[in-house]
Parts: sequence; C-alpha cells; structure tokens
Amino acid sequence: MTRAAVLPAVGAPLEITEIDLPEPGPGQVRVRLAAAGVCHSDLSLTDGTMRLPVPAVLGHEGAGTVLSVGPGTGDLAPGDEVVLNWAPSCGRCHACSLGEVWLCANALAGAANVYAHRSSDGTDLHPGLNVAAFAEETVVDAACVLPAPAGIPLADAALLGCAVLTGYGAVHHSAQVRPGETVAVFGAGGVGLAAIQAARIAGAAAIVAVDVSAEKEALAREAGATEYVIASENTAREIRGLTGKQGVDVAVECVGRAVTIRTAWESTRRGGRTTVVGIGGKDQQVTFNALEIFHWGRTLAGCVYGNCDPARDLPVLADHVRAGRLDLGALVTERIALDGIPSAFENMLAGKGGRALVTF
Repeated sequence: MTRAAVLPAVGAPLEITEIDLPEPGPGQVRVRLAAAGVCHSDLSLTDGTMRLPVPAVLGHEGAGTVLSVGPGTGDLAPGDEVVLNWAPSCGRCHACSLGEVWLCANALAGAANVYAHRSSDGTDLHPGLNVAAFAEETVVDAACVLPAPAGIPLADAALLGCAVLTGYGAVHHSAQVRPGETVAVFGAGGVGLAAIQAARIAGAAAIVAVDVSAEKEALAREAGATEYVIASENTAREIRGLTGKQGVDVAVECVGRAVTIRTAWESTRRGGRTTVVGIGGKDQQVTFNALEIFHWGRTLAGCVYGNCDPARDLPVLADHVRAGRLDLGALVTERIALDGIPSAFENMLAGKGGRALVTF
C-alpha cells in the first residue's frame, strides 16, 4: 500500500488515503516519488475546469527513483533517478508528424486507464494527468519518465517537469523573446516566476511582473523583475507608462482569466505579442472588435506546456540550473507533506506564494 491524494469526484475535497498499486506491466515502471509540485492544473481538475476521469490520484509535476520495471522498458532500471513527463508524445498523430509534440492528440490517453485501487474498498483509480504524482509511489508508462539531470537535487528537479518547462517555453518557444525586448509577466506563481527567470535569461531589457498580491513583489524581483505592478483596472496604462507610453514587446499571461488576457494584450505595444499560458474555463470569454485587431497589429497566441519537447528542453534547462542562471529553489515558497495539499490549493486560490512542493 502507498499513501496518495485522491480526488473522489469533481468538486469534492481531496482524500489522503491508502491505495494499492500493481506491479509494473509491459512498458511500465514503478517510481518512488522524491517530490511533487502543486500546480494550478491540479486545482483545475478538482473544480472541473479541466475534465479527466475520476476518481483519480492527482499530481503531475514530480521526480523520483525507479523501484522496478516491467518488460519492454528499454534501458530503464531500478535506481534510476527520473523526472515525470505528464504529456508524453505518441510520435504518430498529425501534430507529432509536424514536430509539435506539445500538441500530441494522444498525450493524455493514459489518464483514462485504471492504474490503481483504493485499499479500503477496491475503487478503481485513474492517474490524473497520466502520472499520479501526489503519492508516495506511482506506476507509469516508460514514456512518462525522463532521466533526471545530473548534479541537481531530485526534489528540485521535480519543478522541471511542469512549472519550469512551461514558463521557460512560453518565453523562449512561444513568445520568442529577443535580447533587449521588454516583457510583462501576469501572475507570479510557480509558472510566472519561471517565466520571469526565463525572460531574464533571454536578455530582456525590462521585465514587469503583475500580480494581485503585494507580498509577491520580493519573489518576482528575486526572479529578475525590474518593475512590479499590483493588478488593477489601470494595469495596462501603468505598464505603458513604464515603457515610454508604448507598451511592452511581449506579455506572458499565466492566470487564465478573461480580464487578465485582455489586459495583457492591451499592455503590449503596437505589433506586440501576447502568449497565454493560464488555463481558463469555458465561461471566460475574451472579446475584441475588428477595428482594434487591425489597428494594433498585435499577436495573441495560446501556449501548451510551453510549446516544449521535454526530451529536448530538459537538458537545456539543466545547463541553466548548473550554471546558476536558473534558480529552482526561488520558485518554492513552502515544502509540505501530502496532507498539506488542500491548504496549498487554498493559498493558490487566494493568490499567495509561489510553488508549494510536496516532499516525501
């Protein structure tokens, strides 16, 4: 048996309970978790913004050590340290054929599988976002693990699996920030702080962090923000005032709310670029009129998983970490046990802190 955080139904509170994991079958590995980050996507599963089969064990940003392997897992072996990849590409669909592996049509197919059972009553459990990282141990497809980078503590490496790949990719792959450009990052949570660091690495001349909480200013500035704006109805005007009345070259929206997306777009200069990372609900409708789309010539783009190929980008991020350019520890504002996940969700809803990290 292993302890895990189970979402019994959409809208229901998490249950920290014992589950029974099978031994890994063909193409599967069993992993002992070292740490798992608490991401807003997990919260989006609890409230139904994102819909996947339940009951499920949540958690998708994690790292750990391989305990055992089934047949057909290649070179994987017990003792290997790995980072979980919650969105493995199939290599066969149209998106994969175009090299856009982050849009793989089959990336979340594994979430429909029954991978474990509740110990108390045998209830079938699904692996939320494929990897079920909110557990002491998990069983995943071999495609869902990547070698953990050498020289980086395994608990810190967990953050590479989602927050850092997403924030870094939004800046480098989607927005393609160039040296000397100005950037605004909306939302200074785990992904937003990673995006701020990525903008600094990209050589941005100025980085404006925007958040509802004044308490996050120190975190944002430590990550590389040169300016900090408390979100309000005047945010776009404030950002233009900080940039010679022009607006920033690039805005990265990490919140997923219609008003924030619209504000991010309005904060860019004529011809500017806005990348939307935040996951919003279907009720979040963003509107534009035809004339302003023509006049401003701005670009608005969605961004899935930072438009990253984890196998390609993880070594790049590791080099930044080892060189001291990327500080994983600066993203973490609390280290908690499994029982602390509900409180971490509450803090997230209240706009408090950066990344909460479950350590085992």
